[in-house]
Amino acid sequence: MAAVQGGMADDVEMKEIKTEPPADAVVNNNANDGRVLSTSSGPGSTVESNKPVTGALEEKQTLLAILQFLKKNQLSESVDILRREAGLPPELFDVKAGDTSSGSGGPTGTVEGGGVEANALLSRVTSSSGAQAPTKVPPAEDQPDVSVVLSAYSQQGDPALYEVYYSSLKKFIETVLDCHRAELSQVFYPLFVHMYLELVYNNHENVAKAFFEKFSGDQECYYREDLQILSGLTKKEHMRGNETLLDFRTSKFVLRISRDSYQLLKRHLQERQNNQIWNIIQEHLYIDIFDGMPRSKSQIDAMSGSLAGEGKREANKAKVYYGLLKEPEIELPLDDEDEEAENEEGKPKKKKPKKDSMGSKSKKQDPNAPSQTRIPLPELKDSDKLDKIMYMKEATKRIRLGPDNLPSICFYSFLNAYQGLTAVDFTDDSSLIAGGFADSSVRVWSVTPKKLRKVKSAADLNLIDKESDDVLERIMDEKTASESKILYGHSGPVYGISFSPDRNYLLSSSEDGTVRLWSLQTFTCLVGYKGHNYPVWDTQFSPHGYYFVSGGHDRVARLWVTDHYQPLRMFAGHLADITCTRFHPNSNYVATGSSDRTIRLWDVLNGNCVRIFTGHKGPIHALSFSPNGKFLASGATDGRVLLWDIGHGLMIGELKGHTDTIFSLRFSRDGEILASGSMDNTVRLWDAMKAFDDLETDDFTATTGHIHLQDNSQELLLGCYTTKSSPVLHLHFTRRNLLLAAGAYNP
Repeated sequence: MAAVQGGMADDVEMKEIKTEPPADAVVNNNANDGRVLSTSSGPGSTVESNKPVTGALEEKQTLLAILQFLKKNQLSESVDILRREAGLPPELFDVKAGDTSSGSGGPTGTVEGGGVEANALLSRVTSSSGAQAPTKVPPAEDQPDVSVVLSAYSQQGDPALYEVYYSSLKKFIETVLDCHRAELSQVFYPLFVHMYLELVYNNHENVAKAFFEKFSGDQECYYREDLQILSGLTKKEHMRGNETLLDFRTSKFVLRISRDSYQLLKRHLQERQNNQIWNIIQEHLYIDIFDGMPRSKSQIDAMSGSLAGEGKREANKAKVYYGLLKEPEIELPLDDEDEEAENEEGKPKKKKPKKDSMGSKSKKQDPNAPSQTRIPLPELKDSDKLDKIMYMKEATKRIRLGPDNLPSICFYSFLNAYQGLTAVDFTDDSSLIAGGFADSSVRVWSVTPKKLRKVKSAADLNLIDKESDDVLERIMDEKTASESKILYGHSGPVYGISFSPDRNYLLSSSEDGTVRLWSLQTFTCLVGYKGHNYPVWDTQFSPHGYYFVSGGHDRVARLWVTDHYQPLRMFAGHLADITCTRFHPNSNYVATGSSDRTIRLWDVLNGNCVRIFTGHKGPIHALSFSPNGKFLASGATDGRVLLWDIGHGLMIGELKGHTDTIFSLRFSRDGEILASGSMDNTVRLWDAMKAFDDLETDDFTATTGHIHLQDNSQELLLGCYTTKSSPVLHLHFTRRNLLLAAGAYNP
């Protein structure tokens, strides 16, 4: 039956309905469960057959595959033990090598010979159970997972009728009531894709080409790039190992449809006996049914566009602790300057209450916050406590931003960046800036009068008085002082960099598949983390340090800690490259943006995916959490900024204005302003508080889980600032709410 959320589908007697795929094909029908999925790869485990395969036969096939592997590796003792445990007769493996040496000589024969032997043995195993032995064994060069995936398209109807079926459904949907038309139109794209792939797989190339040319123009514009890739799949040979095909096949396309619209569609397909389309709906679509009024065209368009449809409502119902952790109690001393100023004015109590309130503001436990011990966090060192005190002092001088009080913007232009600037980051205290370049180098600059210095050599350190008060200053070598340092070690372009909160370390990720940890005391590489097999597009430190996350072309995000060379967690579920990563302010969650046009929120504690956000029409390149941890902003190649409520798992705003890819987003320190930087050479400021305050709480309680987005981008836009010719790669608010921006001048 069709996978239906929100109620059991009625039992419908349909003729020629497809069977479920064999159990040895592990299909990712639950794309949000965050686990690494794999396919069975033993010899003989992949069988192309249209007939239902019984459980007993599958078990015997698996057992046979294991025995074959052990025998091939001459592990005869293990073969005997396993055979006795399974109760198989001894003569089962009494097949001589000479009987199967159809290829080159040798004790075990060739792969082809092994295939014949496997076939003969399989017939022996299954003859006693009465099950029919498979008649086809895939060639050795076929990868098992690809064969399993493609076998779903082996069942076919009359190719000439595909166009008739699709046209008939299209005509029906165009004639239904307006309230249902928008919802039912969602089925066009996934049906078109799978019907086309079935035609190609079954070698109906000309029919497939005509089908594509006739109906591809009817699909939504945001699927244009996918259709271009699909148009290149014109032969069965093209489909083997194709990533796009595997995405379409292994993840069910999610459609969110009201119950009334779904019943209308089902009734039509029953009356017309349209089994071909009904089979595709059952096999490849996940229909998330909700009770209530059908959604409008604008509501559907706002949430559509990802590679696998919308996120399931069930995927966004898990509890998320989005509150902030309780800050450690640190006494905030008064500076001598402050005391003198207060005494001169004769108002000694003017500033003290303000400072005390800042010091105790975050000491109250947020009811939505996780417990302090939910995940292990590093203990604060004395230097960290001093930095916290400095932060609190800076916060007392912070400018309160708003629509009538916009921040000043300081833009750092990288001139003559012929090495190709690919990544930028600032330290939290805005004292250092780092750039990653296409020539595989990382460069660090000091943006304060204080120059960068290395630690002295071991011999010189032995001469230092370790008990002196200024020992931290004495260990630095003044001879090495300079405004910038260059770090070499990567063997490919550097695409992501991130400073640690304590400013002692710098992370960099590269096309070479590694993440490197650099010391900013010695300006050398301390560790190279190897886990990704392909380019790593982004990496980021946790706000509390110690943990960091990386994501890249292998579609899996990894959680690391600095003192382990293996990842602690692997977040698997995206269907395309992970292009950006971001830690939640409480360090308990990680957000990842992907080329599959979805955003996922992962729980660091258990590795589960707790939120799936869809709505972008292009790869996502920027993420930013609000300072209170309640909201998330995302930017993509579609030039739109989307706002999300993490607690309810809903899109709550859309900001339009940019004309090119958004590469950076950042909330001001108080969360009043959202800044966005783009490849269109502009920085835009948005009224974040107004966007969040305009929401009505009733919207969140709707049973459908949808809200109506206001088209008020122009009202929320507070300012647009254009550079001369520098795409904006990074944004950063200082502790006093000055906005820093960076990019390479592009003459």
